[in-house]
Amino acid sequence: MEGSRMIRILILLFGLSCLLLADEQSRQKVQVTNTQHLDLPPGGTVTFKNSTGELTIEGWDQPGVEITTSKSTKTFYTSAEHEKGSRELEKVHVAAERHGDEVVITTTAPHHGFPFPNDVDLDYVVKVPRAAHLAVKHGAGEVHFDNVTGDIHATVRQGLITLHAPAGDQHAIDAKSGIGSVTSDFPGSTKRQWLMGHQFVETSQTPHKLYLRNGFGDIILLKIHAPEAPK
Repeated sequence: MEGSRMIRILILLFGLSCLLLADEQSRQKVQVTNTQHLDLPPGGTVTFKNSTGELTIEGWDQPGVEITTSKSTKTFYTSAEHEKGSRELEKVHVAAERHGDEVVITTTAPHHGFPFPNDVDLDYVVKVPRAAHLAVKHGAGEVHFDNVTGDIHATVRQGLITLHAPAGDQHAIDAKSGIGSVTSDFPGSTKRQWLMGHQFVETSQTPHKLYLRNGFGDIILLKIHAPEAPK
């Protein structure tokens, strides 16, 4: 009798563990992706207000701007809890509007949470004309500029800034990190700021300007080398 009872207990525990495992495996992050397209006149500006998370800005040969945003929860939810996760994502809004020769991309969320609701990750991939001017005010997270040739004015509170620009481009560069390093493939001079910061400056007479400021994090400036033509 004792042996049969022990077997029933083991079967019951095994069944419960299988149910718990299945429930855990069925949990997923809730994610919403949205893509918008806006026209931008030649020489126009793309402005980012209060972006946060990971922001990637890519230069392309099209005349307009394509904005793809992905919001996802950090928490894993069951299918029954999906609505709860969706409500968390609805707290964060990304709106894009055109005002004359400027496209403004604004991120807003309730003031509780720092900097945004704690359960939301935000990722932007924005394609812009290569020569567009860029103005970025970013909170916490990485910011990447890839193959853009226009003026850039960017401030990041905390994170990493990377820039990949064609090797033949010339810019007047002023890049500074309050706590972090500045590394550059482009010629210029580097000096230490206070105890933990760096500044990199290239005082070229070119009209193209790069102004980069990072409160806490590194800045990396890299050249894009064109592939050699086949012999």
